[in-house]
Amino acid sequence: MKKEFSKHWKSSKQPRKQRKYLANAPLHIKKKFISVNLSRELRKKYPKRNIPVKKGDVVKVMRGKFKKKQGKVIEVKLKLSKIIIEGIQVKKQDGSKVNVRLQPSNLQLIELNLEDRKRGRVLGKKIEEESKQIKEEIKGEKK
Repeated sequence: MKKEFSKHWKSSKQPRKQRKYLANAPLHIKKKFISVNLSRELRKKYPKRNIPVKKGDVVKVMRGKFKKKQGKVIEVKLKLSKIIIEGIQVKKQDGSKVNVRLQPSNLQLIELNLEDRKRGRVLGKKIEEESKQIKEEIKGEKK
């Protein structure tokens, strides 16, 4: 099998080819792999079921050791397709704490970071109005 990513790859049932596609995908395609489901309230508000997560979003962990914990997204690691959340840490053997990298499939978006205008285009006109209001509030606080 060739190592480089193929733009013409359509689909395959073979797990090894699925894994290869995920591993060799360029970052602009890996961005789609870090999509997180929206909560019921957000789903009613916006016409989408899931959206790529961004730094500043508030998410809830749905599966695993940290189930039901919430926190703000500190960092999104596109190369690894992992997300780091504020307050979710593990203690190492020497006593130091390390942030846990979580898979986006185990998370749910509770609150969106609406400072980005491009995100408004993705979710529809409602968001653009909200993002303008938020930016005005931020400017008002700075003055």
